[in-house]
Amino acid sequence: MKTHKMAKPKSRLELEPYQVVLRPLVTEKGMRLSSDLNTYTFEVNPLADKGQIRTAIEVLFNVKVEKIRTQSRVGKPRRYRFRYGRTKNWKKALVKLNDEHRIDFF
Repeated sequence: MKTHKMAKPKSRLELEPYQVVLRPLVTEKGMRLSSDLNTYTFEVNPLADKGQIRTAIEVLFNVKVEKIRTQSRVGKPRRYRFRYGRTKNWKKALVKLNDEHRIDFF
């Protein structure tokens, strides 16, 4: 019989709701998702987990969240004249709301 070691709990960084959600991503695809499927896309803090994202959206926009999907996006290589660099890594969250709730950006 195997015994599993207890994993150390990660030190959770306590983020305020305005620190979790950085900005909404207003793109053609995002607008189509919001109108057809009631799903909104946000750029979020890379250190935030799904629970923190859920509470931040519910507090900031006063809505009920059903489901959250996240993507960790890798920065792309870029060049400016003779210098090479990369864009920053970032995290994207797709937030599906309850049917009776909506977020109006405009």
